[in-house]
This record gives sequence, C-alpha cells and structure tokens, in this order.
Amino acid sequence: MQPVNYEEFRKILLNMRARLVGDVTHMTDLALNRSASELSSVPFHMADAGSDNYDQDFTLRLVMNGQQTLSQIDDALERIKDGTYGICECCGNKIPKRRLLVVPYARMCVKCAEKNGQ
Repeated sequence: MQPVNYEEFRKILLNMRARLVGDVTHMTDLALNRSASELSSVPFHMADAGSDNYDQDFTLRLVMNGQQTLSQIDDALERIKDGTYGICECCGNKIPKRRLLVVPYARMCVKCAEKNGQ
C-alpha cells in the first residue's frame, strides 16, 4: 500500500471544495430566485405550481447534500492538519490510497464503511 501524500490530497480536497461551494451557491440562488419569481401577477396553472414546488424542493435537497459534503471535506482538511488523514476512524488501519482517490473525505476503510452502512 502506497503512503498517503497529504499535499496531493489537500489540493484535491481544496479543488473539490471550491467547485462544490460554487455549485451550492448557484443552486441556492436558483431556489431563492424561483420563489421570488412566483410572486409575479402572471396567471399559472395548479399543475405548474406543483411542478415548481417539486423542483424547488429537489434543489434545496441538493443544496443540503452539498453542504453536508462541504462539511465532510472541511473535516478531512482538519484531519490532514492534525495528521490523522487516511486512518480509519473505526479500526485504526490505513485507508487505501485507491479509496481516498475515489472519496477523498473518507473517514473509514471500505470494510468498516460497509459494516456501518455508509
């Protein structure tokens, strides 16, 4: 198993974070602007209102998921600072580099993540 290169993963996490912040900001703006545009005096059909509500709810759920991922990325960056990045929080073994390349904010190895339903 190759050793974890903290700088490589710090850059990956920072790039992922920057991209995700932009996406979350854009989706939040979409959801909020959609609400503001609904205040217009243009007549609408009830089905359109239901569809708009569904779209807004879906967008807000995406925003929540994005915020959770941002939190996990921030936690991973903290683990890099304190030297615990790449170590499974359950069993204490090293998380394989291949897993970290797929999920750079992973807290657990695959075996422990499967046990915990994650």
